[in-house]
Amino acid sequence: MASAITTLAADAPTLSAANTGFMLICSALVMLMTPGLAFFYGGMVRVKSSLNMLMMSFISLGIVTILWVLYGFSLAFGTDSGSLIGWNSDYLGLSGIGITELWDGYTIPVYVFAVFQLMFAVITPALISGALADRVKFSAWALFTALWVTVVYFPVAHWVWGAGGWLFELGVIDFAGGTAVHINAGAAALGVILVIGKRVGFKKDPMRPHSLPLVMLGAGLLWFGWFGFNAGSWLGNDDGVGAVMFVNTQVATAAAMLAWLAYEKLRHGSFTTLGAASGAVAGLVAITPAGGAVSPLGAIAVGAIAGLLCAMAVGLKYKFGYDDSLDVVGVHLVGGIVGSLLVGFFATGGVQSDVAGLFYGGGLEQLGKQAIGVFSVLAYSLVASALLAFLLDKTIGMRVTEDDEVSGIDQVEHAETAYDFSGAGGGASSRSTAAPVPAAAASKKVDA
Repeated sequence: MASAITTLAADAPTLSAANTGFMLICSALVMLMTPGLAFFYGGMVRVKSSLNMLMMSFISLGIVTILWVLYGFSLAFGTDSGSLIGWNSDYLGLSGIGITELWDGYTIPVYVFAVFQLMFAVITPALISGALADRVKFSAWALFTALWVTVVYFPVAHWVWGAGGWLFELGVIDFAGGTAVHINAGAAALGVILVIGKRVGFKKDPMRPHSLPLVMLGAGLLWFGWFGFNAGSWLGNDDGVGAVMFVNTQVATAAAMLAWLAYEKLRHGSFTTLGAASGAVAGLVAITPAGGAVSPLGAIAVGAIAGLLCAMAVGLKYKFGYDDSLDVVGVHLVGGIVGSLLVGFFATGGVQSDVAGLFYGGGLEQLGKQAIGVFSVLAYSLVASALLAFLLDKTIGMRVTEDDEVSGIDQVEHAETAYDFSGAGGGASSRSTAAPVPAAAASKKVDA
């Protein structure tokens, strides 16, 4: 994020209508990513779980928004305390902020920065939900979301992007969320599924996506919204860095999709739509931390490496026996690690900062910093998330019953089904008006 890697201008900035408008548009694009994620995940599950999957993303828009206004923005971006957390009473309820008050060192209002960062906070717990498909009580998930953003996301966001945060001060480069968003969510997903266990029928029953068109729609919305996610993270549009990030986002995503499909063809013999969508998301994840530090050629390398490694990683759940329903660990955790570490190799020193990676004469110093950022966030999120899941499981219970899981979580938790075929041709009502079949003819049909 730009606030973690730039210095204040010598002259006091003034409000820029252009940058303010640009950032409001970027905020709306990032907001759209959460419904896009809902479609992406919703199409990947079986019919009986699709509404629940949609709701697990949508509820984050409600819960996290309110918590962010009440205290989340203060914890993440308030005045640093011990390099671990922030606090600013003016940010509580966003009540002490002037409407034209600028974010320190930038030309956009504090309100605009706060709402842009809110959308990052919203989508991060929603990412976790894909690992838990088919089996988690909706009430338990809602409570987990509220606790998780408070205990995990807000502090980690401060570490990485808040002035004074320890990873910020160390010099870890995370342009738009490789550590704070993707590694954070992926590690959390792993921690929770290790606590709650596998779905009924894991590795035995077919659990194919019920709607690949929905998956592709969701992937397209994510790709579209990700331009706001990434290019907007420079918090302005004055020096061309955001434009480089925009280009690198497109380039890396394309490279990752092609790499995933190539692996899939060689390994399994087919080019699948699910592979194309998953490869694109892997590229988006990997370029998120790195795109402001690498060239477009470097972005091709980052995307291709991430596409290949993530395609290989999604099969690890069958080898090690953890039930990551929709490959959150394989795509977001692995993709975030790959993109964050590759900064240490491909940073040119000529885009967002003068920090150069190993391949550009910078030695191993930045790679070491990136590794510290990666594995500290991974460890904290994994352990804290597992503990939260354990406490909830032992108190209110995290999982629906086995019978409810088998019959379908949509009907049990939401009293709805995704598709209503009662009015379609061939339903019970249409059969009741058909001419009766003679007994002899019916007997022949049975015999046949």
